[in-house]
Amino acid sequence: MSWGRSTRYSLKAVCAAATIVFGFAGTAMAQEPDFSGERVELIIPFGEGGGTDTWGRFWAPYFSVFLPGNPTVVVKNIPGGGSTSGANQFEARAKPDGLTVIGTSGSTQFPYLLRDKRVQYEMRDWRVVLASPTGGVVYVNSDLGLKSAADIKALEGIHLRYGSQGATSLDLVPLLAFELLDLDVDAVFGMKGRGAGRLAFERGEVNIDYQTSSAFINNVTPLVDIGSAVPLFSWGAMDDDGNIVRDPSFPDLPSFPEAYEMMKGEKPSGPAWEAYKAFFIAGFPAQKMVFLPRDTPENIVEAYRTAAQTATEDKSFLADREATLGKYKQIVGEPAERIFRQAVDVPDDAREWVQKWLTEKYSVQF
Repeated sequence: MSWGRSTRYSLKAVCAAATIVFGFAGTAMAQEPDFSGERVELIIPFGEGGGTDTWGRFWAPYFSVFLPGNPTVVVKNIPGGGSTSGANQFEARAKPDGLTVIGTSGSTQFPYLLRDKRVQYEMRDWRVVLASPTGGVVYVNSDLGLKSAADIKALEGIHLRYGSQGATSLDLVPLLAFELLDLDVDAVFGMKGRGAGRLAFERGEVNIDYQTSSAFINNVTPLVDIGSAVPLFSWGAMDDDGNIVRDPSFPDLPSFPEAYEMMKGEKPSGPAWEAYKAFFIAGFPAQKMVFLPRDTPENIVEAYRTAAQTATEDKSFLADREATLGKYKQIVGEPAERIFRQAVDVPDDAREWVQKWLTEKYSVQF
C-alpha cells in the first residue's frame, strides 16, 4: 500500500516537474528573437530606382530600428523575369530564421496568378508581414503636344511606345488599360523594372510610361516640373464599397474609369473591363508586401509584424511616409493576411479571359 502511495506521489512529482520544464521550454520557444549583430537581407526582385526598390529602401531602416537587437537590414536587388527570378531564389534559398525577407509587387503576384511557367514559388505558403497599398500614374512625353489630362483624346491615332517588364508582370494593368482605351501602343519588353522604363522615357526611347506612386512622387514629379512629362491619369483607389475612385495621393488627376469616359464618352463595361478590375484589385490595393519564408517560427513572424506596426506609429515614419509612399495606410499583421488572400483570389473567368488575350496579343503561352 505504501509502495503504491509513494508511486502515486512520485508520478505527481514527475508530472509537476514535466509541466514546469515544458512550461519553460514553451516560454523559451515563444520568447522574442534577438537579431543582435545579424545582417538581414531584404530581397527586392527588381532593379534599382523603381517603385518597389524605393518602397523597400524606405522600409529597410525602420525594420533595422524596430526589430529586436537592431540588425543591419540591407536591400538586395535581384532583377529579372518580371521579378520571378528573385522570387524563385527566395523560395529556393531563404531559411526560416528571419534573416531573409522579400518585398514583392504585383509583378510578383501576376505571374503566379496567371500560372506563368517561369514561376517556381508558392506565394500562398509565405508568411505575410505587411501590405502596402499603392497607386500609379500614367504620363506621356510633352513632345506629343498634350498639356494636361484634359487633352487625352489627342492620343487617338498617335503611335506610342511603352517600356515593359513583361506582359504577365504588373505591367498587365497598363497594357489592359491601353487596350481598353484603344491606344496604339507598342510594348518594348525586357525592362528590368519600372525604374528602367522611366530611364527609357527620359532618354526618349519610349513616350508613354507609368510609375507606381512612390516612384512617381520621387522620380517623375521633377520631370513634370520641368515640363518634359505630362501626367494623364492615375489607376485610382478602392473605396469602402469596392468602387474605383480618385487616388488620394493624386486628387487632381482623373482615375482610370474617368479617363476611359473622357476618351470614349461612356463608362467602361464588358469582359475586358471586368478582367481589368480583377487584376487591378490584385495588383494595387495590396500591391507591395513583405514576406518571410514558409515554416518561419511564429515568434519571428510576430517580431516582424510588431516591428512593422511600431514603425507605422513612429513620428518620423508618419512625417516621411506621404512624401515617399503617398497617402496610403500601411496594413500589418492579420489585416495584411486577409488582404493578401483577397489579392490571390482572382475569379477564374477573369484569369481565363486575360490568358486568352495575352496569348492572342503577345503570344504568351500558359
